[in-house]
Amino acid sequence: MELLPRALVRIRLEGEHEVIAHPASSQRANFVRLRVGDRVRVALSNMDRTRGRVLELLTKG
Repeated sequence: MELLPRALVRIRLEGEHEVIAHPASSQRANFVRLRVGDRVRVALSNMDRTRGRVLELLTKG
């Protein structure tokens, strides 16, 4: 949905909830670049459901 500073992204989930997420360390090491419109798989935090981690890039937008 939106790219934020410090490698953060704002993601809209299927249920219309918004989550702020960061790429997993393996993606950062392999230079995976996320863009607006990409479909990703996200792991949500147990403590704060508005935070998460991008696990996998599914399709390019």
